[in-house]
Amino acid sequence: MLENVQQQTIEPVIRTCVSEGARFYTDEYDIDSRLTDWGYDHHSVCHSRGEYARDEDGDGFHEVHVNTMEGVWSLLRSWLRPHRGLSQEHLPLYLSFF
Repeated sequence: MLENVQQQTIEPVIRTCVSEGARFYTDEYDIDSRLTDWGYDHHSVCHSRGEYARDEDGDGFHEVHVNTMEGVWSLLRSWLRPHRGLSQEHLPLYLSFF
């Protein structure tokens, strides 16, 4: 959990936790556009333009999407619903299990 989600706070976390050259699949969130400059292989889809998946190499398989991560968050929300949510102070503990 970060106090703010600005480039100056996110970049050190990413560099500490993710190996240089790792591949990222994201949506159009602005801070993610810097991943290539930071040395990562970044691919994104633009939901605001109606793009949810893209076939970059023409093989019929849509490699670029964020559906897997969106599914994880959906499952987490479903799991937490009976518990009426989760305090933000405890969220890092629960996310360490994923």
